[in-house]
Amino acid sequence: MMNIFLETYGCQMNVADSELVASILSRDGLFVVDNIDQADVIIFNTCSVRQHAENRVIGRINQELSRKRQNPKLLIGVIGCMAQRLGKEISQIIPAVDFVVGTDQYEFLPEIINKTLETHVFSYKTVSDNSQVYNELHPIHQGKFNAFVTIMRGCNNFCSYCIVPYTRGRERSRPVADIISEITRAGDKGFKDITLLGQNVNSYRNAEVNFAELLRRVNNIENISRIRFITSHPKDLSDEVIEVMAESDKVCEHLHLALQSGDDDILRRMNRGYTADHFRMIVGKLRKNIPDISITTDVIAGFPGENQAQFERTRQIMQELEFDYAFTYKYSPREGTVAATFPDQVSETERLVRLKELIKIQEKITLKKYQQQIGKIKEIYVENFSRKNKSEVSGKSRDYKITVFPGGEEAIGRFIRVRITDATGWTLRGESL
Repeated sequence: MMNIFLETYGCQMNVADSELVASILSRDGLFVVDNIDQADVIIFNTCSVRQHAENRVIGRINQELSRKRQNPKLLIGVIGCMAQRLGKEISQIIPAVDFVVGTDQYEFLPEIINKTLETHVFSYKTVSDNSQVYNELHPIHQGKFNAFVTIMRGCNNFCSYCIVPYTRGRERSRPVADIISEITRAGDKGFKDITLLGQNVNSYRNAEVNFAELLRRVNNIENISRIRFITSHPKDLSDEVIEVMAESDKVCEHLHLALQSGDDDILRRMNRGYTADHFRMIVGKLRKNIPDISITTDVIAGFPGENQAQFERTRQIMQELEFDYAFTYKYSPREGTVAATFPDQVSETERLVRLKELIKIQEKITLKKYQQQIGKIKEIYVENFSRKNKSEVSGKSRDYKITVFPGGEEAIGRFIRVRITDATGWTLRGESL
């Protein structure tokens, strides 16, 4: 039996794709192993969202060249967004790579691996297929308690800074029955926390079923307890979805909603399709209908053309809306995107200065929001021991806050009511009831 080692980089979609790939490989008699020392084939599932992500993978592959010199039969493959973006060019960057497979061609992986083993000739397959949804394939979920379920693939938004539409293709939604079947199977295996994935889940549509209706149907699945979803685009988050979130007992009180900028001109240049006031309105509706909701976001500092006044508007809206957490980034030009061609690029020094300011603002807000949880009773789905103290366990609340409290192995995999006693950074501490 041939042993395959999968190493995954990037977003939750890549994690889900690696689980899908593991299923495809296993179906064809290839065995996915946890130990790289046992591998006959090493596959890197890659990310292209920033140049740093690609550089990291290139560096990581280069670390394995000595392993390949010791074992000339060892194969190294690259899949995922970087594979889709660069194709055969990867073999010029890293000649030791034996095969490259894009995001729509994973079903050909067993064939490509076997062919490469026979011929020892570099091969690649990166043709885009905007009909590919990997229907009726059931991923091998790697965790024990949380399962990622892809409901759609691709993106139609073409934000000017983003490479995803070029590496993932156009939007296409999986059949409802296939999604329900996968979630039910995951529930049968003990997974209680389900996360629905898509580049823009709000755009989901299969026949007459939109995303709100899909949420209703998933909420009716008996053998799961919690439902989450990412990522939501502000321009497509409908009142109906907010209503379903409020009325569905299994849909968790957490939403990740990317702001990116607080300035309308910058949002227009980003091709985001909404204004700062529209974003404010959505947040207001969410907090009115779901009072305990936790809202997290993404913000970019130093987008091309951003002047100090525009940056100040982003600072102001962050201070005004008080997100529970914000993933903040300095703008990173991506070759092939529209924004990379803009002539008025902000200097790297200024981007970094602005990023540090946003981080400082958010750290204060996050600490404040978490300290407001002290005294509350929360339901925690315990997933593991605490990293720092094996006499404590760790899990997530419904509003996606990591919580640590005293407990042993008997607590893992259970839902436990916890009174919050302290908050540090973005971790809560408590005691079980």
